Amino acid sequence: MTDKTQYQAELLYNRLVKRFRHLKKWARRIGTNAFRLYDRDIPEIPLVLDLYGDALAGAYYQGRGKEDSGDNDQDRENWLHAMKAAMNRALDIGEEHIFLKERQRKRQRQERGNQYTRISGQGFYRDVIEGDMKFRVNLSDYLDTGLFLDSRKKRALIKNEGAGKRLLNLFAYTCSLSVAAAKGGAIQVDSVDLSNTYLDWGKLNFALNGLKPEPGSFIRADALEFISQAAKRRNSWDIIILDPPSFSNSKKMRGFLDIRRDYQRLIEDCLSILNPGGSLWFSSNARAFSLGEENFPGLNIKNMGKELVDEDFRGKRNPACYIIKI
Repeated sequence: MTDKTQYQAELLYNRLVKRFRHLKKWARRIGTNAFRLYDRDIPEIPLVLDLYGDALAGAYYQGRGKEDSGDNDQDRENWLHAMKAAMNRALDIGEEHIFLKERQRKRQRQERGNQYTRISGQGFYRDVIEGDMKFRVNLSDYLDTGLFLDSRKKRALIKNEGAGKRLLNLFAYTCSLSVAAAKGGAIQVDSVDLSNTYLDWGKLNFALNGLKPEPGSFIRADALEFISQAAKRRNSWDIIILDPPSFSNSKKMRGFLDIRRDYQRLIEDCLSILNPGGSLWFSSNARAFSLGEENFPGLNIKNMGKELVDEDFRGKRNPACYIIKI
């Protein structure tokens, strides 16, 4: 281990000890066992780490300078081993419970189509607790674990808003927001996603929470095509959740989606199937995204970005989120 790597390992150890001491009390108070522990807090240590009870999952980012990692795979492996050893010391978590995946630049990753590709078959699962809700996560097999921790407050609000409502969740992923709505007493919850894997995961999340979805409420479809067909059938909902990827060229889609180019059309199409008095929750994780409110005259638009930031994500870049009402 080089002197610089040893120095960085000690920096990481000290930061993790401090963050864990602070966040474990807050997590206990709000009733969760999973939270963002470290997010590139030290620029020369570009890791993102989420704690899931007795395990860690996260990422290390490409583009670190050669002066940090060296210019070959062995240097990088040595560096990662030192960082994992620091995590083990700080949190008493064995390296067999630490899962780090290499992340490329986001746009490059999405264009290559491996955004949700299985990268392992280890199947290391944990259940995340959020109050009276549970969500299954897979820490080993995909770049993402199956639950976005930065949407924790959003799930809580959807749960509160969902009582007695009909809700449509587009680009539903593993259906955590659908679970929240159903737990809150929504009378109908429809989840739309292109992936059978994630819809099956959503069904498991419903079962974990003792929920019995209506037949046909997990819908494998291109969300853009589904919206078009719903409008033709004059179907409508009281709450629509629109949380599309920033970019997607999935072979299962017609064409490709670029949220900076397409968001206005997407929102307008969703508003066409929204009941009067209803609300559209639009989110985007695109960097520096801002909704051009001048493009939607006469609509009530509330920027929820700051309101949804939880303690473990303060000071970090968080998804944009708007509630649009007609």
